[in-house]
Amino acid sequence: MTQHPYILENVGVLFIIYNDEYMKKAKTAKQMERHLKGVANHHRIAILLLVAERGLITLEDIVETLNANEKTLGEHTRRLYLAGLINKDYKGKFVEHSLSPYGRVFVQFLKSFQNT
Repeated sequence: MTQHPYILENVGVLFIIYNDEYMKKAKTAKQMERHLKGVANHHRIAILLLVAERGLITLEDIVETLNANEKTLGEHTRRLYLAGLINKDYKGKFVEHSLSPYGRVFVQFLKSFQNT
């Protein structure tokens, strides 16, 4: 089975960014799995890229921009939060979402992967 060189190159970029910029201690395979599973869905990827673009965004704005079901996107934002990729800031009845440091690493990876 041959491996695609661009995929290996991007994984290497992710590993370098992940370790050099944000990590003082290497993550275990189980910890990395949590982040990777957190982004392993097309809705979650779209949400992550949208949050990166906007900085702060509410679920209502995510639903309006991505034109998808509110319950579906709410569940995906919850999973991104549980994976440690986005932060939640409660403002009364609204919740603003922003990227976590790990989320910024994944957005860099996704953008580099998207453009290869």
